[in-house]
Amino acid sequence: MIAKSTTTVINTAIQKCNSLSHIKQIQSHLISSGFFQFSPSSRFKLLELTAISSYGNLSYATLIFNYINNPSTFDWNPIIRGYAQSSTPQIALTLFISMLRASQKPDAVTCSFALKACARALAKFEGYMMHSFVIRSGFMLDLLLQTTLTDLYCKVGEFGDARKVFDEMPERDVASWNALICGLAQGGFPNEALELFHRVCRMGMKADDVTVLGALSACSQMGVLKEGDKVWCYVKKERLDLKVIVCNAVIDMYCKCGFVDKAYDVFRSMSCEKNIITWNTMVMGFAMHGLGVEAIELLNEMDCVGVCPDPITYLGVLCACNHAGLVEEGHRLFNSMEEKGIVHNVKHYGTVVDLLGRAGRLNEAYEIIKSMPISPDIVLWQTLLGACNTYGNVELAEIASQKLVEMGSDSCGDYVLLSNVYASYKRWNEVGRVREVMNIKDSKKVPGFSYTEVGGVLHKFINGDQSHPCWRAIYAKLDEIMYRIKEHGYVSGTRFVLHDIGEEDKEYVLCYHSEKLAVAFGLLTTSHETPIQVIKNLRICVDCHAVIKLVSKVYNREIIVRDRARFHRFKEGTCSCRDYW
Repeated sequence: MIAKSTTTVINTAIQKCNSLSHIKQIQSHLISSGFFQFSPSSRFKLLELTAISSYGNLSYATLIFNYINNPSTFDWNPIIRGYAQSSTPQIALTLFISMLRASQKPDAVTCSFALKACARALAKFEGYMMHSFVIRSGFMLDLLLQTTLTDLYCKVGEFGDARKVFDEMPERDVASWNALICGLAQGGFPNEALELFHRVCRMGMKADDVTVLGALSACSQMGVLKEGDKVWCYVKKERLDLKVIVCNAVIDMYCKCGFVDKAYDVFRSMSCEKNIITWNTMVMGFAMHGLGVEAIELLNEMDCVGVCPDPITYLGVLCACNHAGLVEEGHRLFNSMEEKGIVHNVKHYGTVVDLLGRAGRLNEAYEIIKSMPISPDIVLWQTLLGACNTYGNVELAEIASQKLVEMGSDSCGDYVLLSNVYASYKRWNEVGRVREVMNIKDSKKVPGFSYTEVGGVLHKFINGDQSHPCWRAIYAKLDEIMYRIKEHGYVSGTRFVLHDIGEEDKEYVLCYHSEKLAVAFGLLTTSHETPIQVIKNLRICVDCHAVIKLVSKVYNREIIVRDRARFHRFKEGTCSCRDYW
């Protein structure tokens, strides 16, 4: 037997290791003295340090593990844990299977690490097998395991199973709630995530920074300002605003809810130290709202306070210049990046191509693509094709389209854009040919939809929608809107309906776009002082933009539309984008 005092001395020495070389020295001593095989606690501490610590090395930990004769559960656990939280979590699952084959019985801790590996590897089938093993082993009452199972099912998209595990928990801690709240928020169920957050608050349980991050993410996705305000009040009340990660999320939330001024107030009033993510989040917020001048000023301020911009900062400022039409300023910033030691990546090139393309400088944009030192991606050619659609450049549109075909792009949007370019010149034969290719490839156009929140309930609309319970009232309101705005000079933008149909049919197609339906519903159901907020999955069309501008003037309402690319804030007959988007 090894003396207890000797083991204590060795364990103390292991705990004081602060480099891999120290670990190797102690391991060498343990092997040469025979302690390695006969001191399980020292071996465990050495493995844990090597597999998990910041200065450890998983490959070396594996070598140590392979040297052990008949490893125990305590030997398996740190090596499985190390791989579970590494970039190769699949190895943890392979080790777990090897453990079973070695007739070594995993404990609840082992299962927790294996489930974490399933979650990180998005291994749904293995997750179900692990769940079955946990039940057979009698570990289902373990709170940590139940929480990890909930997280696993959320990550692999099985939200029904996640909810079932959560609902069957005999007790829950804040980590259990966090697993489901964050899982639902990240999985496209923001409304349900917010409901759970409010349940946590009503129960008197103290939410932590992870809880509010999930709630803020949900608010950002839905664009619900009132809910975001509630979460921000909770954050300040519980002094969670002392954590920079929370403040960053609040800034992002306000930007995505359409209130960049509120985001900027939070940015300026932060009591914790800003990090590069804070600055980048604010820059991206300005970009979403087309505030190019403000983004450039923030970049200059970073230089003044000694914060080094990174590639994401420059991407944000370039996007802001793009959305604000600051072509020369954006071009100058792009060219100055290398002087700052920042290498252009494909996203920087994509943004400057979009910048030039939106301004109609298509040949310059094409030359930049041709001169790139890196291969252009699909998005770059799609960007050029979109600009060709805007300015009706058939020659470049055909070049971009051919490149997309060569790169294997099967997006219906590519075909739609090329078809639109042909249609703008009434080249219906070419339009028919493109659509025939779409039919052969079974490529379907993504339907446009919009949604708005009223009284805590999300209402979704698709183009020509008659499924809403109030659709008759909405259509009647829309007829009223169209009548009133025509008195203020509105002319239907039928020239943008690129189909070989009559003018009356074109007007009908335009009239019932999803964003118009959402705005009409907002006018019917919200008070005069409440801004109408609409979120759309595609870019807002030219006709809808013109209509909503006039609605904001005629009805004296503020309307905020978040489309795929940016925010449009309509007020008193003008839009924050200054008709450049």
